[in-house]
Amino acid sequence: MYQPSELSAVLLKQNILTALQMDAATKELGPDLKGFEPYLLKNKLIDDEKMAEVKAELYHLPYKNLIDMDIKDAAVYFLSKDISQNYEIVCFYKDYKTARIGLTDFDLKAMEAVNFLAQGQNLQIEYYLISEHSFREIFKRYERMEEEISTALDVKAKSRQEEGLEATKKESGEEELLKEEDVNNAPVAKIVSVIIKHAVEARASDIHVEPFANESRVRYRIDGMLHNSLVLPKSIHSSVVARIKVMAKLKLDETRIPQDGRLSLVVDKRQIDFRVSTLPLTGSEKVEMRILDQTKGVTALEDLGFDVHCYDLIKEALKKTSGILLLTGPTGSGKTTTLYSLINILNKESVNISTLEDPIEYQIKGVNQSQIRPELGFTFATGLRSFLRQDPNIIMVGEVRDEETAELAVHAGLTGHLVLSTLHTNDALGAIFRLLDMKMEPFLLASTLRTVIAQRLVRRLCLDCRKEATFADKIAEEIMTTLRELPLETLQKEIPGLNTLEDIKTWKIYEPVGCDHCARTGYQDRTAISEVISINEKIQDLIINHRENLNIEQIKASQAFISIKQAGLFKVLQGITDLNEVLRVVEIENL
Repeated sequence: MYQPSELSAVLLKQNILTALQMDAATKELGPDLKGFEPYLLKNKLIDDEKMAEVKAELYHLPYKNLIDMDIKDAAVYFLSKDISQNYEIVCFYKDYKTARIGLTDFDLKAMEAVNFLAQGQNLQIEYYLISEHSFREIFKRYERMEEEISTALDVKAKSRQEEGLEATKKESGEEELLKEEDVNNAPVAKIVSVIIKHAVEARASDIHVEPFANESRVRYRIDGMLHNSLVLPKSIHSSVVARIKVMAKLKLDETRIPQDGRLSLVVDKRQIDFRVSTLPLTGSEKVEMRILDQTKGVTALEDLGFDVHCYDLIKEALKKTSGILLLTGPTGSGKTTTLYSLINILNKESVNISTLEDPIEYQIKGVNQSQIRPELGFTFATGLRSFLRQDPNIIMVGEVRDEETAELAVHAGLTGHLVLSTLHTNDALGAIFRLLDMKMEPFLLASTLRTVIAQRLVRRLCLDCRKEATFADKIAEEIMTTLRELPLETLQKEIPGLNTLEDIKTWKIYEPVGCDHCARTGYQDRTAISEVISINEKIQDLIINHRENLNIEQIKASQAFISIKQAGLFKVLQGITDLNEVLRVVEIENL
């Protein structure tokens, strides 16, 4: 704690107080200047903000004026109302790595409380000094939240009362509508609106609303990573879920089984679609919302980030008029986005394209898109069987999930149709063995399978804050070993400016830093890394006669091949991403 004499010295030095004003204060308060700060504010010798700025200098803390800042509710609610009120502190910024806390005074106990809270979330805490006025303005957010919670609880109580009445009489459409109107009118709608708006602003692809023992947690998936965004009282979790279910036209009174729905909203003047999924948990429901920005449209193939070699092979594969083109990779690897890009290229007036999807994520003009409904018996298999009677040239099947779908896809490929689909395997070679495990006849598979693409997504470095770096000697040697398998001409084609492999030892690379533009993550958006296998005559022979010898070395012997690992290293050497990000999504030995 600073001494009044230290405060007076700074005020005199900065000409905020005159010598005469200081003498008057000393006469009134005594030589020890007890109550000096309240005296200055009461007599308007200094304003609240300037006082906070001076105190920040004394405490060696950065000063922050929060009055005109655009502070997200998700940041404020990181601290509970009790903690904020007891210690007179607020959180005015938070992402998955950092929380910035405003203190009205240097309080070690307040810092201990915040540090303890941050430990469970692996957050780095930054402290700032703020004015009492800033604190009071931000603290009002809790009061508004309490009002919304109170009303939401009233709505929930009324909803439960109605459910009790419904147990004694038959349900009617009118009664269900009444229940929905109650939820729609509740202030809890504001909470849901904030959750959705903040997710769209943060470029999130998914929203998770999850119940826990004492709280309800909201998380966003941004660039493939989940981040804690907001913690709500457990008491309003059911109301939040009910509001989302009403918006997606799901059954409010059905909490025993999962439900799926969709909704469309205009957020920041953009048309945004949401795919909503509910999941019953012990005593409550979890909600997941996939965000589909219709204003972005289908991403062009050249914008997905494929390296030159893979891009050329994919373009060549699209010239085929029959057979199967498969995309493989784990969930969230961008397979569906790539499929849409391929369909967009093939979409011409002279061809009939039909798709079977679960769900339909983007509408493509000129393409016949069908949503499967397994509960009605309309599955990928039954839909594919019907498609063959619709005179299609090109068929897109969302996923090959079972033997029947695989068999029908092979049959379609044999009868002159081009079939595009996805499969869950770790690499391109694994797709061949997966289809053989589905009891596909080897000679039929060899005759129809044309191309297999395996891909992952890595985060792009933020161009506003990335910083230069170089490889450690050991890492450089390991990377050279991995890339030495490729011809030098291929490396030079993919990595402009590379003369010899030895250049990697001093090659300029980049690493993440974090800034306001990328929400302190160091990354902005994602790009694809991939590998492509063309099923040529040698591979066909191995599938039919020698599949026990079918391995990656045989693939490399039959064609030019760049692995996902090598493609990831290309992105590092091009300055697009960093090595740690590639390591996160691709298992690279010895690095």
